[in-house]
Amino acid sequence: MGNDSNSNWREVDLNVDSLWIIGERDKSGKHANVYHGNFIPQVPDQLIRRYTREGDTVLELFSGGGTTLFECEKLKRNYIGFDINKQIIDYVRGKMQPSTQIKYEICDCDVADFTEFNQAAINVCNEQGIEKVDFLIAHPPYLDVVKFTQDKRDLSQISDIDTFMSKFVDAMRNGLSFLAKDKYFALVAGDIYKRSEVVPLAFYMMDAVKKNFNVKMKGVIIKNIEGNKGKLGSQDIWKYRALKRDYFLFKHEYISVFKKMA
Repeated sequence: MGNDSNSNWREVDLNVDSLWIIGERDKSGKHANVYHGNFIPQVPDQLIRRYTREGDTVLELFSGGGTTLFECEKLKRNYIGFDINKQIIDYVRGKMQPSTQIKYEICDCDVADFTEFNQAAINVCNEQGIEKVDFLIAHPPYLDVVKFTQDKRDLSQISDIDTFMSKFVDAMRNGLSFLAKDKYFALVAGDIYKRSEVVPLAFYMMDAVKKNFNVKMKGVIIKNIEGNKGKLGSQDIWKYRALKRDYFLFKHEYISVFKKMA
Protein backbone atom coordinates (compact mmCIF):
# COMPACT_ATOMS: atom_id res chain seq x y z
CA MET A 1 0.00 0.00 0.00
CA GLY A 2 1.04 3.57 -0.59
CA ASN A 3 2.14 6.14 1.95
CA ASP A 4 -1.30 7.73 2.06
CA SER A 5 -3.03 4.51 3.12
CA ASN A 6 -0.81 3.19 5.90
CA SER A 7 0.33 6.34 7.71
CA ASN A 8 -2.25 8.35 9.63
CA TRP A 9 -4.86 5.99 8.21
CA ARG A 10 -7.66 7.37 10.37
CA GLU A 11 -7.36 10.80 8.78
CA VAL A 12 -6.86 9.71 5.18
CA ASP A 13 -9.89 10.21 2.90
CA LEU A 14 -9.58 6.89 1.09
CA ASN A 15 -12.85 5.17 0.29
CA VAL A 16 -12.60 1.51 1.31
CA ASP A 17 -16.26 0.71 0.51
CA SER A 18 -17.32 -1.35 -2.50
CA LEU A 19 -19.87 1.29 -3.51
CA TRP A 20 -18.60 4.69 -4.60
CA ILE A 21 -21.24 7.40 -4.91
CA ILE A 22 -19.39 10.39 -6.28
CA GLY A 23 -21.14 13.69 -6.93
CA GLU A 24 -19.71 16.22 -9.31
CA ARG A 25 -16.69 15.54 -11.50
CA ASP A 26 -13.53 17.19 -10.22
CA LYS A 27 -12.77 20.00 -12.69
CA SER A 28 -9.84 21.49 -10.84
CA GLY A 29 -6.39 21.97 -12.34
CA LYS A 30 -5.99 20.58 -15.86
CA HIS A 31 -9.13 18.45 -15.79
CA ALA A 32 -11.82 19.13 -18.39
CA ASN A 33 -14.69 16.91 -19.52
CA VAL A 34 -13.89 17.27 -23.22
CA TYR A 35 -13.31 13.65 -24.22
CA HIS A 36 -16.09 11.11 -24.44
CA GLY A 37 -15.32 8.20 -22.15
CA ASN A 38 -13.11 10.01 -19.63
CA PHE A 39 -13.56 8.59 -16.17
CA ILE A 40 -13.81 11.12 -13.38
CA PRO A 41 -10.53 12.20 -11.72
CA GLN A 42 -11.66 10.91 -8.33
CA VAL A 43 -11.19 7.32 -9.57
CA PRO A 44 -7.44 7.46 -10.33
CA ASP A 45 -6.95 9.74 -7.33
CA GLN A 46 -8.26 7.08 -4.96
CA LEU A 47 -6.41 4.21 -6.64
CA ILE A 48 -3.08 5.99 -7.01
CA ARG A 49 -3.03 7.20 -3.41
CA ARG A 50 -3.93 3.77 -2.08
CA TYR A 51 -1.55 1.64 -4.14
CA THR A 52 1.47 3.83 -4.85
CA ARG A 53 3.95 6.17 -3.19
CA GLU A 54 5.42 9.45 -4.35
CA GLY A 55 8.00 8.78 -7.06
CA ASP A 56 6.38 5.51 -8.16
CA THR A 57 5.44 4.94 -11.80
CA VAL A 58 1.91 4.41 -13.09
CA LEU A 59 1.30 2.72 -16.46
CA GLU A 60 -1.97 3.33 -18.29
CA LEU A 61 -3.00 1.26 -21.30
CA PHE A 62 -5.67 3.58 -22.71
CA SER A 63 -4.60 7.07 -21.69
CA GLY A 64 -7.44 8.98 -23.37
CA GLY A 65 -7.91 12.59 -22.30
CA GLY A 66 -5.16 12.61 -19.68
CA THR A 67 -7.19 12.21 -16.48
CA THR A 68 -4.78 9.74 -14.89
CA LEU A 69 -1.71 11.69 -16.01
CA PHE A 70 -3.05 14.91 -14.47
CA GLU A 71 -3.67 13.07 -11.20
CA CYS A 72 -0.16 11.61 -11.32
CA GLU A 73 1.26 15.10 -11.72
CA LYS A 74 -0.74 16.35 -8.76
CA LEU A 75 0.27 13.36 -6.61
CA LYS A 76 3.94 13.34 -7.74
CA ARG A 77 3.87 9.94 -9.45
CA ASN A 78 5.66 9.28 -12.72
CA TYR A 79 3.58 8.14 -15.66
CA ILE A 80 3.74 6.05 -18.83
CA GLY A 81 0.65 6.12 -21.05
CA PHE A 82 -0.36 4.49 -24.31
CA ASP A 83 -3.06 5.42 -26.79
CA ILE A 84 -3.75 4.92 -30.47
CA ASN A 85 -5.44 8.31 -30.89
CA LYS A 86 -2.73 10.75 -32.06
CA GLN A 87 -5.06 13.74 -31.84
CA ILE A 88 -5.88 13.24 -28.16
CA ILE A 89 -2.21 12.52 -27.37
CA ASP A 90 -1.28 15.90 -28.85
CA TYR A 91 -4.05 17.55 -26.82
CA VAL A 92 -2.83 16.01 -23.55
CA ARG A 93 0.81 16.86 -24.28
CA GLY A 94 -0.28 20.45 -24.84
CA LYS A 95 -2.09 20.50 -21.51
CA MET A 96 1.09 19.28 -19.78
CA GLN A 97 3.05 22.34 -20.89
CA PRO A 98 5.05 23.90 -19.36
CA SER A 99 7.18 21.00 -18.25
CA THR A 100 6.37 19.24 -15.00
CA GLN A 101 8.53 17.83 -12.23
CA ILE A 102 7.34 14.27 -12.83
CA LYS A 103 8.67 11.98 -15.52
CA TYR A 104 6.00 11.18 -18.08
CA GLU A 105 5.52 9.96 -21.61
CA ILE A 106 2.52 9.10 -23.79
CA CYS A 107 3.22 6.61 -26.56
CA ASP A 108 1.30 6.46 -29.83
CA CYS A 109 0.89 2.72 -29.87
CA ASP A 110 -1.43 -0.23 -30.49
CA VAL A 111 -1.40 -1.72 -27.00
CA ALA A 112 -2.50 -5.13 -28.31
CA ASP A 113 0.53 -5.44 -30.62
CA PHE A 114 3.31 -7.17 -28.67
CA THR A 115 6.25 -5.94 -30.76
CA GLU A 116 5.05 -2.34 -30.99
CA PHE A 117 4.09 -2.11 -27.33
CA ASN A 118 7.15 -3.90 -26.01
CA GLN A 119 9.59 -1.67 -27.87
CA ALA A 120 7.82 1.51 -26.82
CA ALA A 121 7.58 0.40 -23.19
CA ILE A 122 11.23 -0.66 -23.02
CA ASN A 123 12.35 2.66 -24.48
CA VAL A 124 10.35 4.71 -21.99
CA CYS A 125 11.37 2.56 -19.02
CA ASN A 126 15.01 3.00 -20.01
CA GLU A 127 14.52 6.76 -20.27
CA GLN A 128 12.92 6.86 -16.83
CA GLY A 129 15.54 4.56 -15.30
CA ILE A 130 13.19 1.74 -14.30
CA GLU A 131 12.59 -1.88 -15.25
CA LYS A 132 9.03 -2.31 -13.96
CA VAL A 133 6.13 -0.05 -13.05
CA ASP A 134 4.35 0.11 -9.69
CA PHE A 135 0.71 0.32 -10.70
CA LEU A 136 -1.32 -0.26 -13.87
CA ILE A 137 -4.71 1.11 -14.78
CA ALA A 138 -6.85 0.31 -17.82
CA HIS A 139 -10.11 1.85 -18.98
CA PRO A 140 -10.68 0.23 -22.39
CA PRO A 141 -13.27 1.24 -24.98
CA TYR A 142 -16.64 -0.47 -24.69
CA LEU A 143 -16.39 -2.19 -28.07
CA ASP A 144 -17.55 0.19 -30.83
CA VAL A 145 -20.09 2.13 -28.76
CA VAL A 146 -17.89 5.20 -29.29
CA LYS A 147 -15.41 5.03 -32.17
CA PHE A 148 -12.45 7.08 -30.95
CA THR A 149 -10.46 6.80 -34.19
CA GLN A 150 -10.79 5.42 -37.70
CA ASP A 151 -7.77 3.17 -37.16
CA LYS A 152 -8.81 -0.45 -37.71
CA ARG A 153 -6.39 -1.55 -34.97
CA ASP A 154 -8.32 0.51 -32.43
CA LEU A 155 -10.38 -1.60 -30.01
CA SER A 156 -13.19 0.94 -30.44
CA GLN A 157 -13.50 -0.21 -34.06
CA ILE A 158 -14.40 -3.77 -33.03
CA SER A 159 -18.06 -4.83 -32.86
CA ASP A 160 -17.56 -8.57 -32.38
CA ILE A 161 -17.22 -9.50 -28.71
CA ASP A 162 -14.87 -12.46 -29.27
CA THR A 163 -12.48 -10.41 -31.39
CA PHE A 164 -12.60 -7.60 -28.87
CA MET A 165 -11.89 -9.88 -25.91
CA SER A 166 -8.94 -11.47 -27.70
CA LYS A 167 -7.34 -8.08 -28.30
CA PHE A 168 -8.17 -6.97 -24.77
CA VAL A 169 -6.33 -9.99 -23.34
CA ASP A 170 -3.35 -9.26 -25.60
CA ALA A 171 -3.28 -5.67 -24.34
CA MET A 172 -3.45 -6.75 -20.71
CA ARG A 173 -0.70 -9.33 -21.24
CA ASN A 174 1.54 -6.67 -22.74
CA GLY A 175 0.90 -4.21 -19.95
CA LEU A 176 1.17 -6.70 -17.10
CA SER A 177 4.56 -7.88 -18.33
CA PHE A 178 5.88 -4.48 -17.17
CA LEU A 179 4.11 -4.49 -13.79
CA ALA A 180 6.27 -5.59 -10.89
CA LYS A 181 5.34 -8.73 -8.94
CA ASP A 182 3.06 -8.19 -5.93
CA LYS A 183 1.91 -4.86 -7.30
CA TYR A 184 -1.69 -3.89 -8.05
CA PHE A 185 -3.66 -2.98 -11.12
CA ALA A 186 -7.19 -1.75 -11.75
CA LEU A 187 -9.63 -2.26 -14.58
CA VAL A 188 -12.41 0.28 -15.08
CA ALA A 189 -15.23 -1.01 -17.26
CA GLY A 190 -18.97 -0.91 -17.78
CA ASP A 191 -21.63 -2.84 -19.62
CA ILE A 192 -23.25 -2.16 -22.99
CA TYR A 193 -26.35 -2.94 -25.02
CA LYS A 194 -26.02 -4.96 -28.21
CA ARG A 195 -28.89 -6.28 -30.30
CA SER A 196 -31.49 -5.27 -27.72
CA GLU A 197 -29.86 -6.98 -24.74
CA VAL A 198 -27.26 -6.29 -22.09
CA VAL A 199 -23.70 -7.42 -22.76
CA PRO A 200 -21.98 -7.69 -19.35
CA LEU A 201 -18.68 -6.50 -20.77
CA ALA A 202 -17.13 -5.64 -17.41
CA PHE A 203 -17.71 -9.18 -16.15
CA TYR A 204 -16.26 -10.67 -19.33
CA MET A 205 -13.13 -8.57 -18.80
CA MET A 206 -12.80 -9.53 -15.13
CA ASP A 207 -13.24 -13.19 -16.00
CA ALA A 208 -10.66 -12.97 -18.79
CA VAL A 209 -8.10 -11.44 -16.42
CA LYS A 210 -8.67 -14.17 -13.85
CA LYS A 211 -8.45 -16.97 -16.43
CA ASN A 212 -5.40 -15.73 -18.30
CA PHE A 213 -3.11 -14.31 -15.63
CA ASN A 214 -1.69 -15.27 -12.25
CA VAL A 215 -3.52 -12.69 -10.16
CA LYS A 216 -5.63 -12.33 -7.07
CA MET A 217 -8.84 -10.36 -7.33
CA LYS A 218 -8.85 -7.94 -4.39
CA GLY A 219 -12.05 -6.03 -4.93
CA VAL A 220 -14.94 -5.06 -7.17
CA ILE A 221 -16.23 -1.52 -6.71
CA ILE A 222 -19.47 -0.26 -8.18
CA LYS A 223 -19.20 3.43 -9.09
CA ASN A 224 -22.06 5.68 -10.09
CA ILE A 225 -21.93 7.62 -13.36
CA GLU A 226 -22.76 11.34 -13.17
CA GLY A 227 -22.23 14.09 -15.71
CA ASN A 228 -21.69 11.77 -18.69
CA LYS A 229 -20.65 14.01 -21.57
CA GLY A 230 -22.99 12.26 -24.01
CA LYS A 231 -26.04 12.73 -21.76
CA LEU A 232 -25.52 16.22 -20.34
CA GLY A 233 -28.65 18.33 -20.71
CA SER A 234 -30.69 15.55 -22.34
CA GLN A 235 -32.01 13.46 -19.45
CA ASP A 236 -35.63 13.59 -20.66
CA ILE A 237 -34.67 12.33 -24.11
CA TRP A 238 -32.75 9.39 -22.62
CA LYS A 239 -35.65 8.54 -20.29
CA TYR A 240 -38.03 8.51 -23.26
CA ARG A 241 -35.69 6.27 -25.25
CA ALA A 242 -35.28 3.85 -22.35
CA LEU A 243 -39.04 3.46 -21.94
CA LYS A 244 -39.73 3.33 -25.65
CA ARG A 245 -37.02 0.78 -26.48
CA ASP A 246 -37.29 -1.32 -23.31
CA TYR A 247 -33.96 -0.89 -21.56
CA PHE A 248 -32.42 0.71 -18.46
CA LEU A 249 -29.96 3.58 -18.44
CA PHE A 250 -26.51 2.59 -17.24
CA LYS A 251 -25.66 4.62 -14.16
CA HIS A 252 -22.74 2.56 -12.96
CA GLU A 253 -19.32 1.23 -13.85
CA TYR A 254 -17.11 -1.37 -12.21
CA ILE A 255 -13.62 -0.88 -10.83
CA SER A 256 -11.95 -4.24 -10.34
CA VAL A 257 -8.67 -4.35 -8.44
CA PHE A 258 -6.16 -7.17 -8.82
CA LYS A 259 -2.79 -8.08 -7.37
CA LYS A 260 -0.18 -9.54 -9.71
CA MET A 261 1.27 -12.71 -8.18
CA ALA A 262 3.98 -13.55 -10.72
